[in-house]
Amino acid sequence: MNLELTHEQKMVQATAAEFTDSEILPKIAELDREHRLDMTIIRGMSELGLLGAAIPEQYGGQGLDFIATGLICEEIERGDGAFRTLLSVHLGLNSLTLLEFGSEEQKQAYLIPQARGQKIACFGLTEPGVGSDVAALESRARREGDHYVLNGQKTWISYANVADHFLVFAKTDQEAGHKGISAFLLDRTMPGIETRDIPHKLGVWAGSTGEIFLSDVEVPETNRLGREGEGFKIAMYALDMGRFTVAAGAVGTMRAALEASVRYANERHAFGRPIGNHQLVQDMIAEMVRGLETSRLLVYQAAWLKDLGVRNTRETSLAKWHATECAFQAANSAVQIHGAYGYSGEYPVERIFRNARAPVLYEGTSEIHKMLQAEDALGYRKLNG
Repeated sequence: MNLELTHEQKMVQATAAEFTDSEILPKIAELDREHRLDMTIIRGMSELGLLGAAIPEQYGGQGLDFIATGLICEEIERGDGAFRTLLSVHLGLNSLTLLEFGSEEQKQAYLIPQARGQKIACFGLTEPGVGSDVAALESRARREGDHYVLNGQKTWISYANVADHFLVFAKTDQEAGHKGISAFLLDRTMPGIETRDIPHKLGVWAGSTGEIFLSDVEVPETNRLGREGEGFKIAMYALDMGRFTVAAGAVGTMRAALEASVRYANERHAFGRPIGNHQLVQDMIAEMVRGLETSRLLVYQAAWLKDLGVRNTRETSLAKWHATECAFQAANSAVQIHGAYGYSGEYPVERIFRNARAPVLYEGTSEIHKMLQAEDALGYRKLNG
């Protein structure tokens, strides 16, 4: 694996960094404080082609590799996790999954406008009573002739309230466990779809998190993604893609925490010298550096394997688990280094800390990833098998 970035990758990184510096960072404190989603930022991301970064040009995307896509996620989350979350659900969970499993007609109708940023897409798997145990889905899809009738509820769905397209999962066979799950492409114009924002949450205030309510939604058979009963396989593929973007974004969180901490540690004086001269502060800075560099290497490894077309469930799981845990630790240390000011909205680390908590939970909790890694090592399952 060559760790030297190509000219194109450097250009992509520079473009995403410039966008973050000019369009996200100057506004994010106010947007976060007001719990306001700025659609102009999303339109800007669309105009740069970020929403279709890893989608081939023939389907409206930029045709970038996964290293470049990871760099975009890193830079955008350096600004704020809310906008990297959009990349995760729109590009990682939805569009890349549609690219893999969609028919040509589905790609023309759904993927192309998504890759061009003309339509926003989200991913509906989690339910009020179902998180890690995907086989326990309660949403139902009843076959009636040439269409399905969907009923159910999805929750903690990023960008549900602004999405035009939905990739949702429901049981078509109630007795078959995970083998009875199917995947469906929904359009907001379909009668029976209602979405709402979740108003009170710990972080990601500048983003959108909501619920999807499905009430007798008639979905044409042609909108089923993959074969009937193939939904679990499709969901697991989607999570491999989404987890990669989450891991790459966590590197951006670590950079933001480290940069803010270094700046403050050199400016703030205590006991007659900058606090950066004190060993306990240096210890926290050093841990941030270690977490940043090891996480970046794991992200690059996962990206490299994706670009080779090699199964990478184990490596992506490890990158997601390690990077999100290190990002939260870095954010926590950043608050500690800032002292009382770290608890204040006057400095960005308070927002970084709140935002860093969610990725440890979604797209597989740390406990799920620990279990996956242990069972793979013990030979109980082969994640890349």
